[in-house]
Amino acid sequence: MRWENLTVESGGHGRAADAALFGADAVTTRTFDTPEFRGITFHEIRARSIINRVPGASRMPFEWTVNPYRGCTHACVYCFARKTHSYLDLDTGLGFDSQIVVKVNAPDLLRRQLASPRWQGEHIAMGTNVDCYQRAEGRYRLMPGILTALRDRANPFSILTKGTLILRDLDLLTQAAEVTDVGVSVSVGFTDTELWRTVEPGTPAPERRLDVVRTLGERGIGCGVLMAPVIPFLGDHPAQLRATVRAIARAGATSVTPLVLHLRPGAREWFMAWLGQHHPHLVRRYERLYAEGAYAPKWYQRRITRQVHELAAEYGIGPAHGGTARRIRPEETRPDASSAPSMTEPVQLSLI
Repeated sequence: MRWENLTVESGGHGRAADAALFGADAVTTRTFDTPEFRGITFHEIRARSIINRVPGASRMPFEWTVNPYRGCTHACVYCFARKTHSYLDLDTGLGFDSQIVVKVNAPDLLRRQLASPRWQGEHIAMGTNVDCYQRAEGRYRLMPGILTALRDRANPFSILTKGTLILRDLDLLTQAAEVTDVGVSVSVGFTDTELWRTVEPGTPAPERRLDVVRTLGERGIGCGVLMAPVIPFLGDHPAQLRATVRAIARAGATSVTPLVLHLRPGAREWFMAWLGQHHPHLVRRYERLYAEGAYAPKWYQRRITRQVHELAAEYGIGPAHGGTARRIRPEETRPDASSAPSMTEPVQLSLI
């Protein structure tokens, strides 16, 4: 990755625009003249707070999150977090993919907040809004400082990612797991290469993500897979589900949790535009399936959940652990067919 060719807008219109969008703490705007970052703008800001409380009405199984980035170059067409860009008066389509907010002071700010007498050491979830291991992390390197702060305070945490860059921080993850509960999950909704290239164009290939699962397991850090999203009519054929669960099992995942595609405002419009361009014959079917709101009908979710859990049992993957982080023991990284999942209700987590 070459970062030497960059443009910094440290004054004038660029700085004024940042101040209007992000407040007086905007630092600078950068653009990088390299092929993989051409057309992407990074807004470096100094955040005032980094530990965020999840709204009480949320379906999330945790209360606190840390998100060092806003916007994501993974460019997943279905990403539910697209709506959050509208809060900054930024576009939820291409703008979400190309206008990335970087909280450059995240590690230092987290360390101070963890040391506050008001902080009670609750579990912190990361990667639940946008991916903390998206490509920009290779340049900004915020996660090592964040993990160090959590390790030093023995604060429990979990990470959900599509990024292979998490392997860079293996030593820190291992050290943290020795002193607190650590949960790691990788998101792999399907292994269909053609589908991946069109709906997740900025992500590592599914097989590379499963390599992460395998490597973490070899290092004694059990890793679950969030099988998300299962995309109706494009990734839900029984043969596709079987191929995906089989690949997840071969990677040594400790659990698999299926999650059917959900389409919240912001994501819905972008996804439906993509669908109309690539699969116009499915538009009416989607309009019917999602006629009641952001989520597919419960009968459909239950069907997918049942199929995936039956396949998980067949391939010997252990049950999911409800999304809560825990200390990983080496002996727990080996799949056990006797502990196959039996849950048949659909999982309603909104992590991707």
